[in-house]
Amino acid sequence: MFRPLETTIAQDWRALARHLAARGHDFDPTPPPPQFAGGFGNLNYLLTIDGAPWVLRRPPLGPIPRGANDMAREFRVLSALSPTFALAPRTLLFCADTAVLGAPFLILEYRPGLIIRDRLPVGLSSAAIGATLSHTLGDVMVALHAVDPAAVGLQDFGRPDGFLHRAVEGWARRCALALDTDIAPAAVETIAWLRAAPVPRGDVTLLHNDFKLDNLILDSATLAPRAVVDWDMASRGDPLFDLATLLSYWAQADDPPCMHDIQQMPTAQPGFYTRAQMLAAYANRTSRDVSNFRFHRILAMFKLGVVYLQLGAQWRRGATNDPRFERFTRLGSDLLEFTHEIVRGRAD
Repeated sequence: MFRPLETTIAQDWRALARHLAARGHDFDPTPPPPQFAGGFGNLNYLLTIDGAPWVLRRPPLGPIPRGANDMAREFRVLSALSPTFALAPRTLLFCADTAVLGAPFLILEYRPGLIIRDRLPVGLSSAAIGATLSHTLGDVMVALHAVDPAAVGLQDFGRPDGFLHRAVEGWARRCALALDTDIAPAAVETIAWLRAAPVPRGDVTLLHNDFKLDNLILDSATLAPRAVVDWDMASRGDPLFDLATLLSYWAQADDPPCMHDIQQMPTAQPGFYTRAQMLAAYANRTSRDVSNFRFHRILAMFKLGVVYLQLGAQWRRGATNDPRFERFTRLGSDLLEFTHEIVRGRAD
């Protein structure tokens, strides 16, 4: 659950204590708060403030891609959603002053529970709970996309007009920035396909933009959802892109090795829905037209490949010494090759 002390990234906890005290909150910085393990992006710590547990979130060290790791965005979305959307944790405060911890940060409600990543906990059988977890993921996504942004004060949040077009250009730009050499032909052809394809015109809803199993906290006894976390990339736009992002992590038994190497969700095990079944279930629940979903699918897969290229660049450029990052440049390249296969007609 927590990182070992020797690998924990220290923060200036005394500076935080002073900042909180000035706002009427009591925080004792000794011993230093533990850092949650897992994840490759934002840094998360468990704090005790005013006698209650809270979570502090801040961006990772080093350069941050434009629009990523946005704590102000997460604070706004959670503050708006939490009064009515039960799975959104409450917020305590947001600090934009980088003089406190070196980066903006927010503090939000701690909700304990079970987090499942690439492996199921001991004693849980995928054949027994795979369909349940698949259905739960679908339920939560459908519920989020049913929220009326205007009803929660987010009617002007994000820029839904041109959302998918900007996503294509933004991830193409990030692909180039994440590499130390020319962009591989597979990525060049994928970008060309995305630019040439008609951009689907879909509904506009709230989007999480990184919704997957390990961003869902479950009740450890019942597996009912308790919270959705990691909202720093939230926006408004086409809900099918949210679904495509989930399915970009959704490995199947017949996938190439790179999909299994991302080690995000245990969906390749028996019992879980296939990607096609998840798509069909969402379409059935929402009555949304998914006939042009291939565009969303390719864009989301391209995005995932670039994300791993960015993580690999952190390792190559010395921004992190986390050994997990060493393999990510190769993984990102392999994911872009898989995306290119989909572009060229691979059945998915």
